[in-house]
Amino acid sequence: MFDLTNKVVLVTGAASGIGEAIAKTMARAGAFVFAADLDAENGERVAAEIKNAGEKAEFLQLNVAENIDCLRAAQTIYEKFGRLDILVNNAGIGHVGTILQTSAEDLDRLYAVNVRGMFNLTKAFIDKMIERKYGVVINTASIGGVVAIKERLAYCTTKFAVIGFTKCLALDHALEGIRANAICPGRVETPFVKKRISEYPDPEKAYREMASTQAVGRMATPEEIAASVLYLASDEAAFVTGTAFEIDGGFAVGK
Repeated sequence: MFDLTNKVVLVTGAASGIGEAIAKTMARAGAFVFAADLDAENGERVAAEIKNAGEKAEFLQLNVAENIDCLRAAQTIYEKFGRLDILVNNAGIGHVGTILQTSAEDLDRLYAVNVRGMFNLTKAFIDKMIERKYGVVINTASIGGVVAIKERLAYCTTKFAVIGFTKCLALDHALEGIRANAICPGRVETPFVKKRISEYPDPEKAYREMASTQAVGRMATPEEIAASVLYLASDEAAFVTGTAFEIDGGFAVGK
């Protein structure tokens, strides 16, 4: 089950955290994975670790907010394989603040990566996916795209947009062989989250408070999120499209 042998996969934001776990999970399932990120050092590390494990990967340096970068990524992949089977739009950035602590520039910065970046990269590949009558697009949203999160105005605004983008993509192209789904993680124990927690006056208290927002009383691991992405990418999910798949440990239960 969940076999991706001979599939060509592009994962953005693959240099750490959820993206790294997705890239490695896809490679273990048999795919050739393009691990894309702005962070060349860690992106190269992830690709090297995949290859050292006997699996297939290549690093692509990519800024999804720049359309020219997305077009170059498509050219590179097409020159090597002539196709892309699975696109995982995982790259994203965050911001803390209410509208009072959020500038227009903050909102534009998040929108450029979290929404327009997803648009740019999907648009670079969608035509050939439609030609082949096959393509899987998986977009990383957030539980903050399903319910509001306090003091995350800009972040939630963009993640709600990701879900809308995903649903429209799925509806418009369902009869052309395209499946599009969004994942909506709750809090995940990534290096980024750990670093943020370490900056609090009382890191242990901050960790407990963040963990307790999930009904199960803990944060997810990146690998748990990646397992759900593997399912959505696989042929076993052939009847699944247009979903906002909540992987939140019960964060949104009752909200």
